Amino acid sequence: MADVLKKVPVREQEPKVRATNFDEVCLGYNKDEAVEEAQRCLGCKKAKCMEGCPVQIHIPDFIGAVKEGDFAKAYSVISESSALPAICGRVCPQESQCEGRCIRGIKGEAVSIGKLERFVADWAREQGIKPAAPAEKNGKKVAVIGSGPAGLTCAGDLAKLGYDVTIFEALHKAGGVLVYGIPEFRLPKDGVVLPEVENVKSLGVKIETDVIIGKSVTIDELMEKEGFDAVFIGSGAGLPKFMGIPGETACGVFSANEFLTRNNLMKAFDENYDTPIFHGKKVAVVGGGNVAMDAARTALRLGAEVHIIYRRSEEELPARKEEVHHAKEEGIIFDLLTNPVEILEDENDWVKGIRCVRMELGEPDASGRRRPVEVKGSEFDIDVDTVIMSLGTSPNPLISSTTKGLEINKRKCIVAAEDTGATSKAGVFAGGDAVTGAATVILAMGAGKEAAKGIHEYLSQK
Repeated sequence: MADVLKKVPVREQEPKVRATNFDEVCLGYNKDEAVEEAQRCLGCKKAKCMEGCPVQIHIPDFIGAVKEGDFAKAYSVISESSALPAICGRVCPQESQCEGRCIRGIKGEAVSIGKLERFVADWAREQGIKPAAPAEKNGKKVAVIGSGPAGLTCAGDLAKLGYDVTIFEALHKAGGVLVYGIPEFRLPKDGVVLPEVENVKSLGVKIETDVIIGKSVTIDELMEKEGFDAVFIGSGAGLPKFMGIPGETACGVFSANEFLTRNNLMKAFDENYDTPIFHGKKVAVVGGGNVAMDAARTALRLGAEVHIIYRRSEEELPARKEEVHHAKEEGIIFDLLTNPVEILEDENDWVKGIRCVRMELGEPDASGRRRPVEVKGSEFDIDVDTVIMSLGTSPNPLISSTTKGLEINKRKCIVAAEDTGATSKAGVFAGGDAVTGAATVILAMGAGKEAAKGIHEYLSQK
C-alpha cells in the first residue's frame, strides 16, 4: 500500500537533458499511477477543492471515476465545466487553488488534482473522445474576439447552449497566449493545444484567423452590419511594459512577449524554421513571474547562460514554485534583491551589460509584499549581450479606441461586471486579461465562463 500522506511522484525529464531540448518537461501519470493517486482522495461531501477552482469542476466526482478506472466518465465530468482540461492540467497554479484547499494537504501532501486532470484529458485525446455538439441551434449569433483561454471557454459554453459562435483571432493560429506565450516544453502546441482548439470547433464554433478587430472590422460593424447579437472581448493583454531606464532601446533588448512569440508561434527554436531570433550567450531576464521563468528557460535552451534579475527576495517571487524549482534545477542563476538601473551599450548600440543596484526589503506595500528599497552605493554591472524585460503587460488600446461607448479604467483595461462580464456598451461583454491585466489561464477561463452565462441571460431576455 502506498503512503497516503505522499503524492505519487510524477516522472520528469532529467534536468541536464531537458535543458538542451524543447520536449515536455513533465511526463505525467500512467494509468496505474493515476489510479493509485486517485485512491488518496477522501471524496469529501463538502469539497473545499471545488471552492478553489475558477471553473467549478466537480473534482470529487471526476477523481472518484479515476479510482474506479472509468476514465471516460471522468472526462465527461470535467468536460461539463472545462473546455481545456489538458491545458489546465499543465499550467494552472493548482497549488494555490484546488490543491491549496485539499483536506489531504493538512496532514500530508494534497492530492495531485492537476496531474489527474491532465491524465484524464490526455487519455481522452488518445482515445479520440470529443465533447458532443448541441442538437439544436437557437438562431442567435455571438462574436468572440480572441482565441485565448477566455475566448475559447466563452465560445465553447455558448455553443453548448445552441448559439452560432464565431471567434475572430488576430494572429494566424488560434490559441492566443497558449500558442504564443507558454513555451513548448511546458505546453506542447501540436500535441495538446491544437487538439483542445479542435474540440471547441467540434461544438460548432467557427474560428476566423488574421482578423484584427479595430482594423479589419470594428465591434460596432460586427453588431450593426454583420448581425451579431452580442460580442465577447477576450483579447488578452499583449502590450508589454518597460522600465523607462537608459539603454532600453539598445539592440538586444526584447520584451518577453516578442521573445516568446518568436520562439513559440514562429518556432524560432527549431533550426528547420527560418524565423530569426538573436541567440544570446549571456541573457538577463528582468522580472519574477511565470512569464519571466518561461523566457529564461527558453533562452537557456537556446544555449545561453541566464540570469533572472528580481528586486525582491525568493519568498516574494510571483512565479509558481514548480517553475522556480525547474528553473533552478536547469541551472538558471537567480540574482535576487537586485534591480536594473541602466542597460549598457557598446559603440554599435548593442547590449554589453546591465547595471544594477542591491535592494533590501522595507515595509509591506499595497500588494501586501514588502517594498524593495535601494541600498545606496551598491551599483554593480553584469556582463550580458541580451536583456529580456518581463514586467507584465496591459491590453492593447486598439479595441477600446475603436468602439463607441466602451469604458476603460486608468490602466487601459476594459471595465466589466465581475459576475456577468457586461461592459458599459449594451450587448458587449468582456473578460480575462483585457479586463484584469495579465493574470493566469484559469482565471481567464473562469471569466469566459461567467461571461457566457451573462450573454445567455442577456439574449434570453431580449
